[in-house]
Amino acid sequence: MAVMKVHGNPFSTSTHRVLACLYEKDVEFQFINVDMGAGQHKSDNFLPLNPFGQVPAFEEGDLKLFESRAITQYISQEYNDKGTQLLLPGSNKTMAVLQLWKEVEAHHFNPPSTKLVFELHYKPIFGMAIDTVVVEESEAELAKVLDVYEARLAQSKYLACDHFTLADLHHLPNVQYLIGSSAKKLFDSRPHVSAWVVDITARPAWSKVLDMQKQKL
Repeated sequence: MAVMKVHGNPFSTSTHRVLACLYEKDVEFQFINVDMGAGQHKSDNFLPLNPFGQVPAFEEGDLKLFESRAITQYISQEYNDKGTQLLLPGSNKTMAVLQLWKEVEAHHFNPPSTKLVFELHYKPIFGMAIDTVVVEESEAELAKVLDVYEARLAQSKYLACDHFTLADLHHLPNVQYLIGSSAKKLFDSRPHVSAWVVDITARPAWSKVLDMQKQKL
């Protein structure tokens, strides 16, 4: 069987999604660190794997993928019989519900949360000034999304159904950074969202991702 390879960086949120999925599925893989500080993601060797010069990139035999959410979908389907069931097998209706919440994460949660991660986590690390206007606007936008989540999670333990799926997993990287920042208040002020965050960030697979990151510090 072909060796599964993940080219990424342990501090990349997109890489985190793929690693979390792999640990949930309990499948073997080879992690190849991409030194973004040295510009390896823009090198002639890497661009054939991801023509946009971003991480992660994924290889399994002659299959090459990029874009973290496409990679997690492939892994979850290809290794459906292993580890955590991250999809919703069954009727088209159940699959549509899962797809809906995956789309919500990508198009509604990710944009404002990514801006906040950059402002509240990365800028202080690099000694850059935080743009308070961007923070205020992004927090207001994210608050509206979390209001929708609060209503949904009052009815369902997880976003797509009553068990953990890709719809929840895809949130983990940005959620982890934000609960370590002043934006934590947005999650704590909504009891169902707060309980969901505590639940998903405590998963053993996610702890392995965080451990990998600590080893690179």
